[in-house]
Amino acid sequence: MNWVRTSIFSLIGILIISISYGQDLEKALILAQREASNQALRNFDHELNATFSTEDAFITTGLGVLISGKEEQEIYLKSLPSPRMYWIRTPDEVIVNHKTQLAWETGTWKGYLEDSDEAVVGGKYSAQWTKTSGTWLIRSQLFVTLTD
Repeated sequence: MNWVRTSIFSLIGILIISISYGQDLEKALILAQREASNQALRNFDHELNATFSTEDAFITTGLGVLISGKEEQEIYLKSLPSPRMYWIRTPDEVIVNHKTQLAWETGTWKGYLEDSDEAVVGGKYSAQWTKTSGTWLIRSQLFVTLTD
């Protein structure tokens, strides 16, 4: 009977380690997507940046403008006045739900003028990620401007 108890506890331990490893792996995949998205924005490659979002993604900008879908996002980015600005999002937390294939990301963001490494605006953000086709994509993002 003792070996049964030991086996059960061993299986539970393996299961916990597997879940923890899976959580860390999914977080790493999301963080890699975020870093690649930041790099695309920094390079003003809006076409590449759009590949990190679902077709129907929602964005609420730092000043409260609601953008619905990739097409509207492209129009919005092209309509911004000069000098051009890029944004860097720095995650503080990522939580993954394996069952629903959804994830929550929250952190800080900063906006930089082209050719500058000094932020001119910033705040907090949150993002919802979804993994519908094997790749984590952004479904929605909310930005709040808190510094200027």
